This record gives sequence, C-alpha cells and structure tokens, in this order.
Amino acid sequence: MKILFVGDIFGSAGRRIVREHLGHVRESHAVDLTVINGENAAGGFGITPALAEDVFDLGADVITTGNHVWDKRELIDYMKSVPADSHARARRILRPANLQKDLPGYGVYQGTLAGGPNVGLPYAVVNLMGRVFMNGTNDPFHAANDIINGIRAKVILVDFHAEATSEKVAMGWHLDGRVTAVLGTHTHIPTADERVLPGGTAYQTDVGMSGPYDSVIGVEKDLVLNRFLTGMPGKFEAATGNPKMCAVLIDCDPATGRAHRIQRLMLGE
Repeated sequence: MKILFVGDIFGSAGRRIVREHLGHVRESHAVDLTVINGENAAGGFGITPALAEDVFDLGADVITTGNHVWDKRELIDYMKSVPADSHARARRILRPANLQKDLPGYGVYQGTLAGGPNVGLPYAVVNLMGRVFMNGTNDPFHAANDIINGIRAKVILVDFHAEATSEKVAMGWHLDGRVTAVLGTHTHIPTADERVLPGGTAYQTDVGMSGPYDSVIGVEKDLVLNRFLTGMPGKFEAATGNPKMCAVLIDCDPATGRAHRIQRLMLGE
C-alpha cells in the first residue's frame, strides 16, 4: 500500500504548486491514500470550506490542520454539518484531536480505501498538536494512547502539528510499532531525517510546507525582516515566489500497517 502525505499548503502559491503536481505524483506512484495538511491554504492563515472542497477535488482523501484551524470561522459550520459516522468531505477535514473538549469537528477519521488493489481496506488518520510552545492543547502523548487503542485499522497515519523538534521526535518513538507513520508539520521547513523506525513506523520531523520558499516560512520576506529589525507590528502577507510541493511517499504492508520505506519529495515549478 502506498500513502502520499503533502505538507502544509500555504496560500495561493501552495495551492497552485499542489494542483500542478498532485495528479501526476498520485498516478505515477499508484498512491492508495492521499492526506494533505491544508491549514494555511487561505492566504497563509486557515482554510475555508470552498478551498477544502478544492483540495478534495484534487484527490485528497483526508485534510489535516493545526493551530490555524479556526482562522476562518466559516469552517466551524462546515465541520458541524455532518455527524461523527459520516464519510462526507466535511467529516474528512480534521482539527487536532487534543484540543480542549467539546470543540467543533473531529481529530480522527476512520475510513476505507475507495479504489485500487487495496479497495475496502480500513485506515485511520489522526491529527494531533504539540504542547511545547503551543497554546490550547492537552497532552498529546496520552491522547495518542487513548485514540490508537480505539482504532481497529492497521494502517494509521498521524499528523503531529508541533513546534519543538524534541517533542516530535519523542512522539515518533512513543508511537513506533503502533502506527504506520508519524509525520511532523507546522514549522514549514522540510527536515532531512526521514526514516523507518525499528518497529515499522515511518517518521519525519517536518515534511515542510507546500508553498513559496522565497519567503520566511511562507510570509513576504520584507514584512518579517521589518518586524525583526524594528520590533514594530505589521500585517503579514503570503509570499508567492519559488513555490515547491513538499511531501512524503510511504510504502507499507496493508496487512500489518508496518512501513518499510519512506521517500521525501520536493517538487518545484
């Protein structure tokens, strides 16, 4: 079974580069499951229902998010529009599972593959957010334990949206052998540490953003430099230059969920 995970879509440049590459990557690698982090798709801050629909149209099976999930308030009604047992698109966009209780939406999606040689195979996608240097989250490690204990599927992908490298690495070891992949998002810089851990869990500290790399993690350079140089506040705007799609391809055994290969991708215009 082959899984494609695409890192944080950032702004219009990110949407454009993902639209350019996603189809041929999915086709050439015979991808069974496509998961995309879309939390920065709307101008770098949040995602709207309309943009979520566009990402699904491109081929995403599940969309994950992170700390910017509530930036576009209309997403709340979109998430509330379907029950927990639905498989509609609005149910397949996730927010971090370890946010405070009783918030809209869901942090886990369990589905089955819709096509290909593994059609009907169950899978799960878990969205978690770190607690180090982040706000509004509960302990992700115990949350991960509780969630995984309730999942019957063997193929489980975890998007761990976190700031601290150490917290991400710790989560990889914490879940090694229990999930198919632990993939870091949020910091927008791809790390060169992709590997399959001894228990069969594919891991990368940060997949990197799909967006403009002539920027400061997606934002126009001059706006960020001005803040660093003067300390004065200012409105941040998404950059557009040098877009790249960052992603990983994972090969796993569908019967056990164990990964045996992870490949890092970075595709430009």
